[in-house]
Amino acid sequence: MQQPNHSADREPMAKVDTAWLRMEKPTNLMMITGVMAMASTLDVDTLRNMLSERLLAYRRFRQRPLDLGSQAFWETDPDFDINWHVRRSALPRPRGRAELEELVSQLASTPLDATKPLWQFHLVDDYRGGSVLIMRLHHCYADGMAMVQVVLSLTDTTANASKLKDPHAARLRHSHEGVLDRLLGPAKAGMEQLSAIGERMGSQLHKLVANPFGAAHDLMEVSMASARESRAVMAELMHSLTLSDDPPTRLKQPLGVSKRVAWCSPLPLSEVKALSRALECTVNDLLLTAACGALRSYLLDQGEKIDGLSIRATVPVNLRPIEHARELGNQFGLVFLELPIGESNPVSRLIKVRDGMRELKSSRQAIVSYGLLSALGVGPGALQGPALDLLSRKATTVATNVPGPQQTLYLCGQAITEMMFWVPQTGGIGVGISILSYAGQIYFGLISDQRCIPQPRAVIEAFPHELEKLMLLALLDDWDSALTPAKAVRLMEGKQG
Repeated sequence: MQQPNHSADREPMAKVDTAWLRMEKPTNLMMITGVMAMASTLDVDTLRNMLSERLLAYRRFRQRPLDLGSQAFWETDPDFDINWHVRRSALPRPRGRAELEELVSQLASTPLDATKPLWQFHLVDDYRGGSVLIMRLHHCYADGMAMVQVVLSLTDTTANASKLKDPHAARLRHSHEGVLDRLLGPAKAGMEQLSAIGERMGSQLHKLVANPFGAAHDLMEVSMASARESRAVMAELMHSLTLSDDPPTRLKQPLGVSKRVAWCSPLPLSEVKALSRALECTVNDLLLTAACGALRSYLLDQGEKIDGLSIRATVPVNLRPIEHARELGNQFGLVFLELPIGESNPVSRLIKVRDGMRELKSSRQAIVSYGLLSALGVGPGALQGPALDLLSRKATTVATNVPGPQQTLYLCGQAITEMMFWVPQTGGIGVGISILSYAGQIYFGLISDQRCIPQPRAVIEAFPHELEKLMLLALLDDWDSALTPAKAVRLMEGKQG
């Protein structure tokens, strides 16, 4: 294999991006998959020309990853061909939602060609009178928030917009301080120490995997600016590593190579915001509670006994400063959120999710996980599998909420009527929850290993019903945001009586 050189067409890959590159395996492809539906037909040549001007303004998308073992690089593809990256696809009749979900499922299960830049767009014609664009981009290029910026750089706010003078211009028309960003609390102040933490943790990673407690003494030597910060980070690290494995359910199965996706019809964002205000919780609390209830409903329908059971979701937390919003790469950490699927009372479920989110706001789980990912990027490749397995056993699903633009956007002059995306799962996790807001609507999506949830539409269809239950509760005159679970049960029993 060719050794790295110092030519201008090759540059070192960031440690965390390297970790995401090396997480790829047949049972969990590290692709972000997205869908945009247009009101009218989109011409493929017009699409290729637009991508050549706008997407390729990011030179990273002309580059392919090159992993030489000790170091990974970005290398310019000398044979780059836009025609290979932009393909046309067709749906079988009747060309409806079921056929589109089947195509997206097939593409989400198909790896990208590692000899080329790891992205591909598939243009589908004749879907509800318009076109659909299915996007596949490898996670090593960027995280979800950066990908939102990339996608928005391809769009316009009017149908007749002129060419962009600055293809990298920020195009978000909403606050970046989404509910997931606010989880950070004071954690952003520690970002400057993360690189050093990752470097030192790389040499200790094998001890963490083999004996987390025995590694504690060595990890305490990690240089930190503040002894208090060092103790807090150490406590978070030990907490994450010593969490019990998630309980066995049919959502945790040995993974196969087939993924299934589904997404629901949009829900009005204004109604969800009004509901969150009435219940005195965040929109994120509300949506994750509804997702928790949908998973509970599915498991009960499958005959699972889940009374009193909780599972964990790994929730990505944006660590990207607002001034770096237009940069590619991965700048996020992960936190573990308890989803009380065994709680029969919807009020109690909401309270537990809300309280869990509040605890995470002041935690340092996000920066600790970022340091672990950085360590995976520099540590021996043979240890990455065991390390990922260790962490993935502690969660059942990945849950992502991305605040999108709140105005209608246009792609090549065509109005975008729907948006949805699905993030990859790591290690042995086989279920992913995706929530996206766009143009005053909220979209809920699910991706699952076929062995875990063969038909994710069953979960999707339960999601709006769970929101309806909470909406009925909001109409109660004696709703109290300070309810304890015990009070919530008494309240529900009284109303039902």
